[in-house]
Amino acid sequence: MVPGMEFPDPLVPARLVRRYKRFLADVILPGGEVVTAHCANPGAMLGLAPPGAEIFLSRSRNPARKLAWSWELVRIGDGLVGINTAHPNGLVEEAVRAGRIPELAGYGELRREVKYGRNSRIDLLLRGNGRPDCYVEVKNVHLKRDEALPGLAEFPDSVTARGAKHLVELSDMVAAGHRAVMLYLVQRSDCAACAIAGDIDPAYALALGRALQSGVETLSYSCIINPVAIEVDRRLPFRAPPLAS
Repeated sequence: MVPGMEFPDPLVPARLVRRYKRFLADVILPGGEVVTAHCANPGAMLGLAPPGAEIFLSRSRNPARKLAWSWELVRIGDGLVGINTAHPNGLVEEAVRAGRIPELAGYGELRREVKYGRNSRIDLLLRGNGRPDCYVEVKNVHLKRDEALPGLAEFPDSVTARGAKHLVELSDMVAAGHRAVMLYLVQRSDCAACAIAGDIDPAYALALGRALQSGVETLSYSCIINPVAIEVDRRLPFRAPPLAS
């Protein structure tokens, strides 16, 4: 097993009835029972929530939890897509610790959710071995619009003012003498490259262009996904937006 995240229990196949209020989804279990599952994804999930789609659910081991089921994966075409935005930080942490992201190797310490900037928390902070601190912000990517851009993963799938704020704070870390990396984790395995969906959020594209000018770095990695585990796989080429003028 390569480094990654194994689901604690086997995922259960189901059929999607509908997603609504962003965080809720009505689903049909194998026995025909209709239940409401938690959808841990605040984005638009464009193309990922068609009624009748085959999806995979995890069941909480906490009997007191209000919604026992959580939506984890959806089958799109011949592949699976991870829709749970709670997983990427842990996936990247495991991959860094295992040396599977060489661009982030060579640090002696890794910490999660460290306060920095203007009332924010960095996803991963890498320190040690006489190197500048490295601030790593992780974004979940699952948008793919093959009809217009075949094979291209895109971020974001909805307007993200919070994401633009993080880019400013990463730039501030570079100005203070640190290293800052924006890592886009594509929770799917059918993409050949990653880019910014500037038509969906022009302000984010502009903010990233400015961050790149300031010295912020970008990385993008895809995942191998099955109903047993999700694993960080390989680096994808990243198509940066035009630099701000």
